[in-house]
Amino acid sequence: MNIVILAAGMGKRMRSDLPKVLHPLAGKPLLAHVLDTARKLKPGRLIVVDGHGGELVRKKLADAGQADDLIFVRQAPQLGTGHAVQQTVAYLDESQPTLVLYGDVPLTTEITLQRLVEAAAQNSLAILTVNLNDPTGYGRIVRNAANGIERIVEQKDATANERAIHEVNTGILIAPTVALKRWLNNLSNNNAQGEYYLTDIVAQSVSDGVPVTSAQPDHEWETLGVNSQSQLAQLERQHQLTQAEALLEAGVTLADPARIDIRGTLNCGRDVSIDVGCVFEGKVTIADQVRIGPHCVLRNVKVGTGTIIEAFSHLDDATVGADNRIGPYARLRPGAVLAEGVHIGNFVEVKNSQIAAQSKANHLSYIGDTTMGARVNVGAGTITCNYDGVNKHRTVIEDDVFIGSDTQLVAPVTVKRGATLGAGTTLTQDAPQDQLTISRAKQLSLPNWKRPIKK
Repeated sequence: MNIVILAAGMGKRMRSDLPKVLHPLAGKPLLAHVLDTARKLKPGRLIVVDGHGGELVRKKLADAGQADDLIFVRQAPQLGTGHAVQQTVAYLDESQPTLVLYGDVPLTTEITLQRLVEAAAQNSLAILTVNLNDPTGYGRIVRNAANGIERIVEQKDATANERAIHEVNTGILIAPTVALKRWLNNLSNNNAQGEYYLTDIVAQSVSDGVPVTSAQPDHEWETLGVNSQSQLAQLERQHQLTQAEALLEAGVTLADPARIDIRGTLNCGRDVSIDVGCVFEGKVTIADQVRIGPHCVLRNVKVGTGTIIEAFSHLDDATVGADNRIGPYARLRPGAVLAEGVHIGNFVEVKNSQIAAQSKANHLSYIGDTTMGARVNVGAGTITCNYDGVNKHRTVIEDDVFIGSDTQLVAPVTVKRGATLGAGTTLTQDAPQDQLTISRAKQLSLPNWKRPIKK
């Protein structure tokens, strides 16, 4: 099929310089959600009609690798939905039906769209409708005595009786393309808005004897669009609640389903528990029996079986092995790879480092550009000094090393197997195997010294 996505609107009520379809929901643009769903239908041609901020829309999609299969068409000026679809006529494959979607309606599901496609059969016009308790602002579905759809009337053009109708048009429809082109060519802007309404093709379809059918979504929120920051926030919460419900169905324990944010994909094993306020971005994979404390942020992370991540920890592009204990207040930066049984404690930061099994850094330390062996104990206040102002250098810590508190390892440097570094050491040369290395000034006490007095 052809799929046309209308994404030209300015979105004045958003009160933002950012094109409306680029505003983020769950961490990605509204339009990206629509594109993801559209691609599941495997369209032959996928067309985006842009307008306001069109160059930025195209750039953002290209930068995200989302533009390779798209045909972009510009709508300028913007004279209504019918006018927008008119701009795509030259690109539509007449042998396939055309599905029209909207770049600011992000939550329509593949199942609902498949239902709409089936309702259209081969040569029908099918419209996605929904019954709303408050239909204000929506085009009403006007049916005949046989319950067939006769036409759609917009709010501003509707009579009092028509405004009392609760079944409304969502704007999403699928039509036989040859007929659609003919109907588009016959559109008029003789209405209160002076625009070319796509909905006017319904009356033409009835006049031509083309059946007009309908389908409805499973959920009202699938049809809701974004016209303001308030509506965007409401859809964000709905989307997050939907994802939370899916996690609960999969057996994940959530302390509060209303307090979790998933801005990407989150795959969980069995007996996983997640406390309140956690944010998951990108691709996150969590194995069995993992516990995640409150207010943690995980971005592009793999977490092994049995690991505990304590409160307020931040993990970014990291791989965490089985039976680790992370945090609270720990930070794993890109390139952190932890084997099994590793402990990273409070206010410890790990960046671009590999830490082998059973090693520990429990307090107030920075481990950067380091290869650390097994069963290493890193004392509080230890820092790997890996940056000389121009280049970064690597620190190597071999197995069974004990590093005393307040130690500085000035890279490039190697601490050999079984070495012990005394507290307060500044290591600038390799530490030999199985020996104690100490770097301290001699302790002095001055008996006649007096503390300064404030003048």
